[in-house]
Amino acid sequence: MIPHRLKSARAKAKLTQEKLGVLAGIDESTARSRVSQYESGTYSPNFDTMCHFARVLNVPECYFYIIDDAFAEQVLALYEVYKTTKY
Repeated sequence: MIPHRLKSARAKAKLTQEKLGVLAGIDESTARSRVSQYESGTYSPNFDTMCHFARVLNVPECYFYIIDDAFAEQVLALYEVYKTTKY
């Protein structure tokens, strides 16, 4: 997981660390600290947790794992098109 991607997606969604954690199913008492540790790269969440974050942040799961920043932004743009044309 690329830590700065989680932070930028959260900021774009205008969510606090605590709110993101709670919406993703993390216990409220530890939500802020866990998200902070994920964003700083101290710890890495498991894939299931990342899927919860992706759903809350409305981004594809792969966005958090793409190394190239430019390509990650292209994937986000494609995902936006996909969401608007999905039947």
